[in-house]
Amino acid sequence: MNTEKHQRYDKIFPVTIGFAVLIMILGILLDDPANILPGLYRIVTMQDLLITDYVYIAGPGAALINAGLVTIVSICLIKLSKDPFNGFTIVEMGLMAGFSLFGKNVFNIWPIILGTYLYARYQREPFSKYAAVSLLATSLAPMVSYMALGSVHANLLLGLATGVLIGFLLPPLSAYTYRVQNGMNLYNMGFACGLFAMMVVPVLTAYGDKPDAVLYWAQGYNFGFAIALVVLCAVCILAGFFAVGVPPWATWAGYRRLLTTTGRAPSDYLRMFGPGPVLVNIGVNGLLGMAYILIVGGELNGPTLGGIFTIMGFSAFGKHALNILPVMVGVGIGAYGMHYTPDYPALQLAGLFGTTLAPISGHFGWPFGILAGFIHSALVLQTGGTVAGLNLYNNGFSGGLIAMVLYPTITAIFRHRLPVLRNEDYFDLFEQTEPQDISFWRSRRKEANMHSTHVMHSQNAEKTSPDTEKKESAPAEKE
Repeated sequence: MNTEKHQRYDKIFPVTIGFAVLIMILGILLDDPANILPGLYRIVTMQDLLITDYVYIAGPGAALINAGLVTIVSICLIKLSKDPFNGFTIVEMGLMAGFSLFGKNVFNIWPIILGTYLYARYQREPFSKYAAVSLLATSLAPMVSYMALGSVHANLLLGLATGVLIGFLLPPLSAYTYRVQNGMNLYNMGFACGLFAMMVVPVLTAYGDKPDAVLYWAQGYNFGFAIALVVLCAVCILAGFFAVGVPPWATWAGYRRLLTTTGRAPSDYLRMFGPGPVLVNIGVNGLLGMAYILIVGGELNGPTLGGIFTIMGFSAFGKHALNILPVMVGVGIGAYGMHYTPDYPALQLAGLFGTTLAPISGHFGWPFGILAGFIHSALVLQTGGTVAGLNLYNNGFSGGLIAMVLYPTITAIFRHRLPVLRNEDYFDLFEQTEPQDISFWRSRRKEANMHSTHVMHSQNAEKTSPDTEKKESAPAEKE
C-alpha cells in the first residue's frame, strides 16, 4: 500500500525536473552566459529583504538558474524524504520556483530545512511528515541572509542559528494558525511566518538592528517573459487535454466540475479531479495572472513571475478562474482609491498573491471576493512594515488577518450561523494521495445541502426533550 501511495503521482518528479531544466535553459537564452556566475554570486550575497528582484540585481540568466536549482533541490528533498506526491507537491514547487526569483536561493534555505529536520527528530517522527513544512518555512529565508550578511551583529553562524530556530518553531505554529483561518487563507505558512517575524523585528530593533524593506524592481522584460509564459501555459493546457490518457471531453468535464469548488483548504484538485483538469487549470490561471499584470501596466520580472508561478502552483490546491478573478478585481478597485495606482509594485504583487483569499470568493460568492481583495489592497501595504521585509509571504500574512475577520463576520451576519474552527490536521494535507469522491466535494451545491441538513437537525433538536438529547449525544461524544 505504501509503495502504491508513493507511486500514484510519481510523474510529478520527472515533470518537475524537466520544468526546472527548461527555466534554466531559458535563463541562458535570455542572458549572456558570462553574466550568470557573477549574478549567482550577487544573489547569494544579498540580504534578500522584500522586495529584492533577482532579475534586477543579477540579470534574468542568474535569476532563472537559481530558480531551477532551488526547484530541483526541493523536489529531490520531497522524494528522498518519501513524502507522498500529491496536489500540494505542485503547490510547493510553484512556491519554491517563484520565490527563488526574489528572496530564496540555494544557500539561505538550508538552515531552515535543517531546523525542521531537527524538530522531526525531536518529536521522533519521520521527516516526511514535515518535509513540505520545511520548504514552506523558507518564507523567512531573508531573515537567514540578513542575520548572516546585513545585521549589525552579522556573521554566518548567527545566520545558521537563526535559520535552524525558524525551522524548529514553524511546524507547531503553522499547525495552529491553519485552524484559526478556517481554510479561507491558502497561504497559511505566510500567516504563521508573519506572526513570527512580527515578534522578531522588535527584538532586533531593541538590540540596535534596523531591518527595513527595500525595492529592487526590474523593468523592460515584458516581451521575452510573456512569450515564455504563453508557451508554458499553452503546453500545460494541451497536455491536460491530450497527454493524460483520457479523452479531451472527460478533461473538459472535470475542469468544469473543478470550477464549481469553493477552493477552501484543503482542496487537493489532483486527487479530486486527476491530472488533466489540473493541468488545464494551471495553464488558464497562469494566463490570467499574466493578463492582470499587463492590463494594469505592470512589469513581468522576478517578483511578478513569482506571483504567477505561485498561482499556477495553487491551481492544484484551491485556485481557479472563478474564485481568483473577483479578488484581483477587488485589489484593482482598491488601488484607485489610494494615493497609488495598480501598477505600483506592491499592488502588482497584491493582485497576484492576494488570490490567497480565493476561498472567500468561492465560499461566500464573488461580491465577498471583491470585498476581500479591496481590503487586502490596503492592508498588505501596511503589514510589510511590521515585518520589515523579512517575510516573503507578506500577502499570506495580510490574507490571514483578513480571513480571521471576514469568515466569522460573514458567516454570522449573512449565513446566520455560528462560525466553527477547522478540525483537519494541517500535516494531513501532505500525507494523503488516495483519489477522492468529487460528486459534491467542496462545491456550493454540497454546502447548500449541508446548510439545509443543519437547519433540519436544529429544528428536530428543539422538539427533543433534554433527557432524550442527553442520551442521544452520548454515543457521538464517545465517537
